Amino acid sequence: MAIDGVGPDGTIIMCTLTCPHCGHREELEMPPYSSQQFHTCSGCGARLQATGAACCVFCAYGDVPCPPTQLGGKSCCSPD
Repeated sequence: MAIDGVGPDGTIIMCTLTCPHCGHREELEMPPYSSQQFHTCSGCGARLQATGAACCVFCAYGDVPCPPTQLGGKSCCSPD
């Protein structure tokens, strides 16, 4: 039985991103095996980019880390 918002590997795949510019919040489905470096805010149009130690926009601005980080504790951009 599938659970909404949970991937087949048990990771949470739905994430709420919060724009640091305008505070707009939107729920997005995260890609299961790749990083997403950019996202355009649907509130103000700002282009969000992964910053600092964050491997992707979900880890930088989201309420849930990306699936690769959830699975292995490593960023989705880390070499194997």
